[in-house]
Amino acid sequence: MNTSVKNQQLAASVRTAVTAKNFVKKPLMLAFAALALSAVAAPSFAADWWTAMPKPVIGKSMTVDVRTKGALGDGVHDDTAAIQAAVDALPTSGGTVFVPAGHYMVNATKPIKLRSHTRLLMDPAATLEVIPTSNSRYMVIQIYNATDVRVVGGNLVGDRVKHLGDTGEWGYGINVTAATNVVLKNVNLSNFWGDGVWIGAKDVNKVHVRSDYVTVDGIVSSNNRRQGLSIGPSQHVYIVNSTFQGTNGTLPEAGIDIEPMTEGLTNAIRLENNTFADNHGNGIEMHANISDIAIVGNTMKGNYGFGVLGVSAPGVTVTGNFMTENGLAGVRPSGKSHDWSITGNTLKYNSTRYMSATKEGGALSRDLQFGANTYNISVSGNIFSNAKYNTYTR
Repeated sequence: MNTSVKNQQLAASVRTAVTAKNFVKKPLMLAFAALALSAVAAPSFAADWWTAMPKPVIGKSMTVDVRTKGALGDGVHDDTAAIQAAVDALPTSGGTVFVPAGHYMVNATKPIKLRSHTRLLMDPAATLEVIPTSNSRYMVIQIYNATDVRVVGGNLVGDRVKHLGDTGEWGYGINVTAATNVVLKNVNLSNFWGDGVWIGAKDVNKVHVRSDYVTVDGIVSSNNRRQGLSIGPSQHVYIVNSTFQGTNGTLPEAGIDIEPMTEGLTNAIRLENNTFADNHGNGIEMHANISDIAIVGNTMKGNYGFGVLGVSAPGVTVTGNFMTENGLAGVRPSGKSHDWSITGNTLKYNSTRYMSATKEGGALSRDLQFGANTYNISVSGNIFSNAKYNTYTR
């Protein structure tokens, strides 16, 4: 691809991000324009795929209340079988399972399996809590090899406080695997032995199937041991208006970790208008075998590590984010990370493990760092703790 085409794609990407968020002021727009006219290679994105995410087609012929299948919601009784019976009672065309207010105990070693064209609708005062187990792997809700699924509302609570074992790190709130056209909306997830949410791939009938078109909107994932949310091999994943906070217990302890490694490609991922706060690791962590990752308009504050860390992670755009009071720098591409665009961010008062959270000044590396082997990293239009670097470009 020639330089002109790359510049046109970058300019289109920047215009889309600014229009969508409406938060960049005129001087910053001029910086973006200068960036678009530069000859630095940068990742390109399919235009606006996230604004046209398909809506799950849910069956309309039936709604089943879990209490009609024997669920008690009294905080004592094992309601797993009753909730699964409500799902299984739906016709093949799908429908809605409703969970009214109450405290439902579930055996997460036998997850609630959602089928295609199904909505799990939980009252805001409904809680599904994991019955304490010694298993290193479990999940409350499983969406596997299914299409057109919604999980809306309610609270999912793990067993980390009462867990009966001390090994493993794979206890999930929601597991989305080899699934398409999925929406997770307004769900609170906390205290899981592993991750609040996992999105990834699986071999189905000897074919490697990645999750595709997954929207996570308005969730809050708190106090989980390993990650707030992990993304494995998948594409067209849109995380928006959500909060990932207080992850602690076992590495990497990030708000979101994008780490497909050798399992398959992860691409076309957009993280927009989210908050990453007080995680014991990094706000966002990324690794190899990824491309077309957009981090737009988020807030990273008080994370013990970096606001955004990429380890040999290619094809990343970091635009219009606010990163402050993180223990290490706001942004660090490292390893063999390449083809990054870091533009229009406010990176102030970071590296609090070494410097005051309110003191101006310091080296550029306080807020922005580069690994020795990184290349094609474009930087422009950012605001730093030390104002003398506000004109820094690369």
